[in-house]
Amino acid sequence: QVRLVESGGGLVQPGGSLRLSCVASGFTFRKYLMRWYRQAPGKKREMVAAISSDGEHTSYHDLVKDRFTISRDNVQNTTYLQMNSLKYEDTAVYYCHWPNLDYWGQGTQVTVSS
Repeated sequence: QVRLVESGGGLVQPGGSLRLSCVASGFTFRKYLMRWYRQAPGKKREMVAAISSDGEHTSYHDLVKDRFTISRDNVQNTTYLQMNSLKYEDTAVYYCHWPNLDYWGQGTQVTVSS
């Protein structure tokens, strides 16, 4: 049974940082590309970052480039999203995604507010 479990969301002030985690189970994690998406209220879900199976290649949405960093630990079956210099517009539910079979986590809420 495939599971993706996100954690690490919360309330943070503008300029602050958060680190999201996504623990995967039920498939051979180290073989697959993983993605993070987000969905803000009233907006479409958008891809934030992606990372190759070996972690050597990453890609980012232009809005988060230079502020967010995606990484992974193939021993712990976990992918991370380090988010720095957070802005109000980063407020959203963040989702972990395994694109190979289109599995999603339950999401974790990130709220940027003063």
